[in-house]
Amino acid sequence: MSRLLIVVDRAKDWSPYYPSEDVLTFDQYLNFSAPANSRVRVINLCQSAKYLSRGYYCSLLAEARGHHVVPSVMTLNDLSRKGLFSLELEELDHSVIQWLEQEAREIDPATDERDATHEVRIRTYFGQAEHADLKPVARALFERFPCPILEVVFRHRKQWQIESMKPAAPADLDEREQDVFAAALDRFSSMIWRKPRTRRRYRFDLAMLVNPEEEMPPSDEAALKRFERAGRKLGINVERITRRDYMRLPEYDGLFIRETTAIDHHTYRFARKAEAEGMVVIDDPVSILRCTNKVFLADLLKNNKVPTPKTLILSKDQKDAVDQVVSELGFPVVIKIPDGAFSRGVAKAKDEKELRAGLKELFKQSALVLAQEYFYTDYDWRIGVLGGRAIYACKYMMVKGHWQIYQHGGAAVESGGFETMPTYEVPRNVIQAALNSTRLIGNGLYGVDIKQAGNRVAVIEVNDNPSIDSGVEDKFLGGELYTLVMQEFLSRMEENRRR
Repeated sequence: MSRLLIVVDRAKDWSPYYPSEDVLTFDQYLNFSAPANSRVRVINLCQSAKYLSRGYYCSLLAEARGHHVVPSVMTLNDLSRKGLFSLELEELDHSVIQWLEQEAREIDPATDERDATHEVRIRTYFGQAEHADLKPVARALFERFPCPILEVVFRHRKQWQIESMKPAAPADLDEREQDVFAAALDRFSSMIWRKPRTRRRYRFDLAMLVNPEEEMPPSDEAALKRFERAGRKLGINVERITRRDYMRLPEYDGLFIRETTAIDHHTYRFARKAEAEGMVVIDDPVSILRCTNKVFLADLLKNNKVPTPKTLILSKDQKDAVDQVVSELGFPVVIKIPDGAFSRGVAKAKDEKELRAGLKELFKQSALVLAQEYFYTDYDWRIGVLGGRAIYACKYMMVKGHWQIYQHGGAAVESGGFETMPTYEVPRNVIQAALNSTRLIGNGLYGVDIKQAGNRVAVIEVNDNPSIDSGVEDKFLGGELYTLVMQEFLSRMEENRRR
């Protein structure tokens, strides 16, 4: 059973809107109790959100009762700390900047002329804004600070910044704003709390985060469908979500990320929120943090004596960077930025001139760059590891006439061939290197890239959220590979429920 509750200070605060049995006063919510095993979502619309106020206690009680509340206590605390949101808005859409510039020039009634001001105040409603040009910033703020009504003040100091943010309540709104708020509430409540008739057939609900527009996603359409089928057979309702479904996460028992991850990205925020909600999440935020930065990974593997190619960490201000590479690694040499993916941000230098040019270009993107000995092989091993055991093995061949498994250039991305095989046919030292490296990361799903030449084995990197494409990684196991992943989710979600 599921229920959506709206909590206000007093009944009269809701008088401009249609009456509903789902609207409770704060005092009524104090005495509210939900049936066992029911799901309750609370929208806290109390007027004050200050520490120890009714609004604060409403969110605090909701969390204590296991209800999913907006805003959470963490959000209320974050909004009280100006340092968290006094942000420069360099990355705003151009349309947002234009709107702010226009709005900041108000007409002076005495002179009928526009005078430039330095402050613009707006309100957002569940990530929606009254003005279409503000939708990108309203959505971004709601993802970071989920709050039903948010009053935001922008100030111009050389560039536009957020000066302040605070929660607002329906009682603060005029008649026009009440209409905007009512429409946003209706849209939000139907989005986060739908009641599909098929849901009751399943023991668990698993959100699978995807990006339909991604050029090189971790799983293709056929693989995503096979994950869904495998889940259904085990009693798991696997449902695809996108970045717009951030606030729906508490509806689910688990999160499976099938979109390329990064730290400064919504995938990381999804993982953080899912973990905070007590959900099973693959891959978890710690794994994303450790895998997506190759500087961290290189140091971690080196300090734990996992075999890797010889690697140097170079600083942008290091005067002898080129000399160090020449003396310790020689040529050819591979240089890469710490957070590249799918062979992006990686270059090979065959002499000092190419090295200097390559470092100059990469240092524009990162303060640190990795230099690595050139260890050529005809293929890279990719060992898929889940929950501490190897579940698939592939050889990814180099692109013909190229030194990587991917070659970027022009409109298309070329890739080499592949060979999928059972893990028991992979050399034991390759499997062991993969397992040793993933133990340092966590207990999630990883793809370990390894080079092998004779008895020498070197771990190139450990990838969270590895590729599982239909007809490639599943070539040997077929549907069993998808079942293995869903079984891992099932066992973890069952354990969560027992706890």
